[in-house]
Amino acid sequence: MRNLIAAAMLGIVCVAGWWVASDAGQANAARPPLEGSMEKFKPADQPRPVPELSFITADGGRGDLSDFKGKVVLLNLWATWCAPCVREMPSLDALQGRLGGEEFEVVALSLDRGGRNVVQPFFDRVGVRNLTMYLDPQSAAMGTLKPRGLPTTLVIDRDGFELGRLEGDAEWDSEEAVRMLRHFIDQGVRPPRMMRTGG
Repeated sequence: MRNLIAAAMLGIVCVAGWWVASDAGQANAARPPLEGSMEKFKPADQPRPVPELSFITADGGRGDLSDFKGKVVLLNLWATWCAPCVREMPSLDALQGRLGGEEFEVVALSLDRGGRNVVQPFFDRVGVRNLTMYLDPQSAAMGTLKPRGLPTTLVIDRDGFELGRLEGDAEWDSEEAVRMLRHFIDQGVRPPRMMRTGG
């Protein structure tokens, strides 16, 4: 009897191990290879829903992150006083010009307290042509998304799940960044277990 129980327990452990390994293998297979500046990108251990986040749009109205549902979103938290943010802004603008559209959007969310009065002159000076202005003068995103500093950039899937984030600046229009983002756009990275629904 004792041998039978031990054999049953071993069988359960083996099946559980196979399920975890196979599930993790599928999740890792979905992740593109990372190199160069994209090495700083940290995929989420498990995609999680991004909390609701509101901001001010270029026309002074209210916008919500949920407005972009159906697109892969690159959400960049930045400010004009942040040197690395300033450094990467041209590459974010170029990325939006290259990939932006029905499938993908760069949402560069300024946390400047001065709002449009600070950001518009900066956009004009830097020559931003493709990005839309989004403003968070109360820095609500800091409490909601809990970044450790600026810039912080999140990749969010079509259903509003955070797939990963990159802390610090990056060359977002580089071939490796575009390749990674095209992978997210074309393939998605949600592990199969995230697709299951209850009931």
